[in-house]
Amino acid sequence: MNFKSIGLAACCALALAGSWLAVRPVSAQGSASDEAAIREVFDKQTAAWNRGDTAAFMDGYWKSPDTEFAGASGMIRGWDNVMARYKRVYPDSKAMGHLSFDNIEIKMLCPVAAYATGEFKLERESGNLSGIYTVIVKKLPEGWRAIHDHTTAYAPATDKKQ
Repeated sequence: MNFKSIGLAACCALALAGSWLAVRPVSAQGSASDEAAIREVFDKQTAAWNRGDTAAFMDGYWKSPDTEFAGASGMIRGWDNVMARYKRVYPDSKAMGHLSFDNIEIKMLCPVAAYATGEFKLERESGNLSGIYTVIVKKLPEGWRAIHDHTTAYAPATDKKQ
């Protein structure tokens, strides 16, 4: 582990430990421009997804072997492996469908780290998906990027007749 990673981990740990003392809206923390930049990443990802451009969608992730994606199939580590997963699960624009993110909340942990929670909806011919996510983002030289994405789809609705 390098010193930058240790510093980020320490910053995040202190922010999380102190968060129980006082919870303030992002704007009260003076990071409205960071929140806007993070939302812009989600907006760009949504637009890329909806035009079937997996490569542009992945621009929102840190291009690193340390990038992580957690989902129902387990943990995937490494940007290349996350990209391969998206291409395997969503091989074409028909499988990708139309994506939307709702109820996005962004919490700054420190000046270079935040997390976003929200809901996703994926409308497609083969069946709609929806669920929740928590994405940890880091401010890098190229801008805010997802370093960890934990996405969970809701269980399919069952039609129980009484």
